[in-house]
Amino acid sequence: MPELPEVEITVRGLNKKVLERTFVDVWTDFEKVIKKPKDFEEFKKGLKGKEIQKVWRRGKNIIFDLSDNLNLLIHQKLTGHLLTGNWKMKNGNWKPSKNKFLQERVNNYIHLMFWLDKGLMLALSDLRKFAKVELWDSKKLRESKEIKSLGLEPLAKDFSFEKFKKAFSKRRKGKIKSVLMDQTIIAGIGNIYSDEILWKARIHPLKDVSKLKDKDLRKIYHEIKKILTRAIKFHGSSVSNFRDTEGRKGKFDQLLNVYRKEGKKCPRCGTIIRKIKIAGRTAHFCSNCQKF
Repeated sequence: MPELPEVEITVRGLNKKVLERTFVDVWTDFEKVIKKPKDFEEFKKGLKGKEIQKVWRRGKNIIFDLSDNLNLLIHQKLTGHLLTGNWKMKNGNWKPSKNKFLQERVNNYIHLMFWLDKGLMLALSDLRKFAKVELWDSKKLRESKEIKSLGLEPLAKDFSFEKFKKAFSKRRKGKIKSVLMDQTIIAGIGNIYSDEILWKARIHPLKDVSKLKDKDLRKIYHEIKKILTRAIKFHGSSVSNFRDTEGRKGKFDQLLNVYRKEGKKCPRCGTIIRKIKIAGRTAHFCSNCQKF
C-alpha cells in the first residue's frame, strides 16, 4: 500500500499538473470504486464543472479542494496509484500516448478515468480494485470521523517530541510495530516504514510500548522524521505497484535495510534478517540489532 512518502509524491505531482483545471467528464468500468455518493451518475454530475483549487494529503488520503465548497477524496489503498497524461480506448483497454512510463503493465489496470479541461486526463490504475473515491461537502469532510480520527502528521512543522510522546501515552499497551501503524496515533506509516524506523532505532517490533523508555521514544521520533523525509527525496518505494503521477518508479526501495529482506544479512551487523507476523501483518527485523 502506498504510505505517506508515496502519497506525498503523488500530491506534489498532481499540484504541478491539475491546479485550476476543471473536471469535464468521468468514466469507470467498476462503479463500486465510488463510495460517496454511491450512485455513479450522481457522482459524475456533482463533479462536472468543478475547478481544482488545491491538492493536499491527510494521512494516506489524497484530497482535492474543489470549487463550490466540495472535496474529492481518493484513498489508493493496496495497489492504486493516480496517473496524469493522455489515453485512448482501444479494444476495450486504455492505451497511453507518448509517455513510455505509462506503457508499463502496472500502469494499465485503469478502472477510473477523469477528463480535465485543456486536454489533460487523470487515471486511477488499481490492480486489486480496493481504492475508494468520495465526493464530499468540504465542511462535512473536515468534521467526518475518518478525517478527525487521524493522528499526528509526522512531517508537520508542529510535530514535536512532546506531541509524539503524548500520542503514545494514549496506547499504554500494544506492540510498537502495531502502534506505529495505528493511523489514530500517527497518520501515514505502514508496513514498509515501520520496519525501517524500528531497525534504525534498534527497537524490536514486538516490544510493548509500556516498556519503552524516554530514550527509546526519542530514537523512534527522530527516525520517523529522517526516514520519511529521505523516502520522499528518493521518490518513494516501488516494492509493489506504486508509481508516481507520470508512471515512474520510486527509488527508495533500493535503500531499504530490512523490509522484505528476510534471509539476507543485516547491513549493520551481518545477522540474518527475520520475518514474523504481528496482528496479521509482517515485521522484518534483525534479532541482534533489535534485541527483545
